[in-house]
Amino acid sequence: MSGAPLSGPSQAEAALAAKTVRGGWLLSLPALVLLAVAAVGPLLIMVVYSFLLPGEYGNVEWGFSFDAWTGILFTRDVFDDTLRLEDAHLSILLRSVNLSLLTTIFTFAVGFPTAWFIATRPQRQRALWLFLITIPFWTNLLIRTLAINEIIRAEGLLNNILIGLGLIDQPLQIIYTDTAVFIGMTYVYLPLMVLPLFAAIDRFDMRLLEAGYDLYATRFQVLRRIIVPVVKPGIIAGSILVFVPALGAYVTPRILGGGKQMMIGNFIELQFGQGRNWPLGAALSVTLLVIVTAALLVYVRFANREVRHG
Repeated sequence: MSGAPLSGPSQAEAALAAKTVRGGWLLSLPALVLLAVAAVGPLLIMVVYSFLLPGEYGNVEWGFSFDAWTGILFTRDVFDDTLRLEDAHLSILLRSVNLSLLTTIFTFAVGFPTAWFIATRPQRQRALWLFLITIPFWTNLLIRTLAINEIIRAEGLLNNILIGLGLIDQPLQIIYTDTAVFIGMTYVYLPLMVLPLFAAIDRFDMRLLEAGYDLYATRFQVLRRIIVPVVKPGIIAGSILVFVPALGAYVTPRILGGGKQMMIGNFIELQFGQGRNWPLGAALSVTLLVIVTAALLVYVRFANREVRHG
């Protein structure tokens, strides 16, 4: 019966399970404390700072205010104190999102055929190709960005080759533009797209391609109806891995944009530095975190839906 007491062995098993759970929590306690102090603590500080007043020489003054949150999209007129849209802030936010999306799209366009090529090589060759893809991770991000700078600057390798071939008369002005930032982020984050795509394609059953061609499907139909649906989890994972760091990028826009093509990461640093507006910098940091969290939630929801549908 449902109301019958547990037998001796069942009680012992329940007690053992409870003891195991308590032991697991105790073992995890140092990591949880470290996580709270190192991750949650700074985040809470940013949230608190975003509701305070900016100090005269940096730092904050302890007075509750929504000015930092208002200042993300609006600015107050110095004469009549009315609110109007802050075009510069909107431009930086839109540039950050646009460049991140373009970087994600282009890395997918390049990364998908690259991952397909690696996954369809003989087993002994795949390790070599993956090794070549991961080599950039062995070098510091700053060094990689400086290398791109040396290639695309006015006196760089690209312009020297084009001038030597007679294709152009004057060097192309690529550096310190959105194009330069886009090229740099695409190069930096391309491996983050290739590796998840390779992992998804490597598990792909190639017999599905034969079945599609046996049913007289065209190459485009096979790609759209068979390949893409099967490797979609890898596409979503790669897109998230590229979009999230690209949105908060600081080093690449700082060097290749020269401070002229500012993204949200550079704008946040400016507020904590020369701008001396820590509440606005904190509000922008929390806003960036919200955008990133929203992107991750979309991925988690999609992943859960894929699991439910097998």
